[in-house]
Amino acid sequence: MEGAIAMSESLQINGVEIEATFAEAFDMKATRIIITADDQQWADEAAAAMTGFGTSVIACKIEIDVERRLQPNQTPDGRPGVAILAFAVSGSELEKQIPVRAGQCVLTCPTTALFAGIDGDAATLPKRIPLGKTLRYFGDGHQISKIIGGQRFWRVPVMDGEFLCAHDVGRVDGIGGGNFLLMADSMRAATSACRAAVAAIKDLPGVITPFPGGATRSGSKVGSKYKTLMASTNEAYSPALLGWPPKANSTGDSASDQSALSDDIRAVLEVVIDGMSFDLIADAMRVGIHAACDAGGGNGLLRVTAGNYGGKLGRHHFKLAEILK
Repeated sequence: MEGAIAMSESLQINGVEIEATFAEAFDMKATRIIITADDQQWADEAAAAMTGFGTSVIACKIEIDVERRLQPNQTPDGRPGVAILAFAVSGSELEKQIPVRAGQCVLTCPTTALFAGIDGDAATLPKRIPLGKTLRYFGDGHQISKIIGGQRFWRVPVMDGEFLCAHDVGRVDGIGGGNFLLMADSMRAATSACRAAVAAIKDLPGVITPFPGGATRSGSKVGSKYKTLMASTNEAYSPALLGWPPKANSTGDSASDQSALSDDIRAVLEVVIDGMSFDLIADAMRVGIHAACDAGGGNGLLRVTAGNYGGKLGRHHFKLAEILK
């Protein structure tokens, strides 16, 4: 149940202050694939391997996570499955990462098959990401193709039978970097609110929270005093630096004139959301913030804010006051 919103002086949910700010997100390229297997455990194992080291494009080059588990009546071959969403800053990076991960993590996993998770053929979605188009060569000439329902599939012989794999999958536009920050008077309170938020978002379609447990403690700002780094710690939200004098960045300017935290904030966690559309991310933020406030209001969660860079990073702005109406 979503907590009551008070709008008289400032926006509050269940006694938790919501700052008048916005989350700044940017354009990404996205796709969805479906893994199936003889049982849910094999499908989960393949999905866990494929989505490993996929938290941030900063170093992983891809942001990838399980969207949701699928029941047999929701999959192309009537077996248990998992839907995975993947995002990258360019189509070429997505086309590089997906077949490599599929080859090492799905082709290798017993009983699995791999399907396109986005409807549309080459006529409607001409930007394609190779799956069996690349992986078929593992068959060393013994692979065969089949056209089923107008889609090409590959059957690659392996030691438990054959690996069935869609030829390719369509690529679409997505958005990365939706976010909100939970500020609490203790790490325990921040953890409790964060886990409630991520649990509420978990089963929503079209979005993922790619960081460990759905959240990150190392929220970042753009740039660094070290010129080789494109991102570094967002010191304005570090309780450890409360009261410390600001340090100069690479230009000699002050990196942070003042902390964004009050003295009663002792821990901050950031939930980052990638999604297939603006509306899906906005809905996930709304659901997540309400769940966090329901769990944390009166229990140590004091404020909720969002990360932005003054509009310099991305064109998608999620204004908290608007999405929480």
